[in-house]
Amino acid sequence: MKHFVLAALATGLLATPVMAADMAIKAPLMNAPPPAYSWSGCYISGGVGYGMWNQDHSITTAFGGVPNIETVENTGGGRGWLGRFGAGCDYQVSSSWVIGIFGDYDWMNLKGSMSPLLINGNTGLPSLSDEKETSAWAVGGRIGYLIAPTVMTYVNGGYTQTRFDQMDQITSRGLATGNSFPAHTYHGWFIGSGFEYNFTWLPIQGLFLRTEYRYATYQKDNLTLVNATTGLPVGNAGLGDVLHASKQVQTVTTSLVWRFGGFH
Repeated sequence: MKHFVLAALATGLLATPVMAADMAIKAPLMNAPPPAYSWSGCYISGGVGYGMWNQDHSITTAFGGVPNIETVENTGGGRGWLGRFGAGCDYQVSSSWVIGIFGDYDWMNLKGSMSPLLINGNTGLPSLSDEKETSAWAVGGRIGYLIAPTVMTYVNGGYTQTRFDQMDQITSRGLATGNSFPAHTYHGWFIGSGFEYNFTWLPIQGLFLRTEYRYATYQKDNLTLVNATTGLPVGNAGLGDVLHASKQVQTVTTSLVWRFGGFH
């Protein structure tokens, strides 16, 4: 009996290390990695900025009753503040690249003056006009590159239109002539670049900051000088003096962007 008990104890002592060795060792608990962010989704945006426009222009007029004499081309411009509202959709095609489409609208107050080198027939004095760009809209596409998971740089481009108000003509001494060039919408294209930053540290998901530079150029159009009261052409042997103007506009804007979608 004594020998049996000793044998059983010996067997148990030998089996204990073997059983412990066979038991699985649990891995230490690890924190789950943060979810990856996808730039795919749609958004709305709103912001403010500063803009400048320039134009090259000349006048076809009638000096001494001879029609179709064009003045030397002159340059003018204006500047001021603007507000921008937009919307769009993006799609992240890889870990580093994003493509998208968008549209936006600008409320503008970019003021300047236009001196067309025109001699007013009623006063014999050179005439000029205040000129203001009041709105613009654009649609286009963009390609972005992620320099970090939360920071994207991009380039964009597309089609645009802009609106300039009526230009009431005055003499160089500030006297009203009663004539004006009508308000007009110009058509053109634009190209731009910028960056977006994702505020991941804010409790609100999907909030971004965007800063963008944009250059737009518009085709040359012809505006006929008219009497502000009658609407009839003025000058150029009764055909109306004609302003030939092409516009270029540069803007810098900063906007907040709220994006739908994101973490997945």
